[in-house]
Amino acid sequence: MADGEVYFEFVQVGQQMRVAAIDAATGVEVIVITPVTANKYQMQQVALAKLRKKLAEAAPATPPGTPGKFA
Repeated sequence: MADGEVYFEFVQVGQQMRVAAIDAATGVEVIVITPVTANKYQMQQVALAKLRKKLAEAAPATPPGTPGKFA
């Protein structure tokens, strides 16, 4: 994810906030649950960190077009 567009959705569930972060380019979505006492910026940063981690884990080991080794 190279500073792409991210959508955030906030839904209050009791004393907690359900925050969804969705990468616009890939459609990958993550959900975090935060306390409602946290501010919006803090909630977004937690969700964004989880989204970046998920996208990094899903990234291919070698860049496309790079020749691999053959045994």
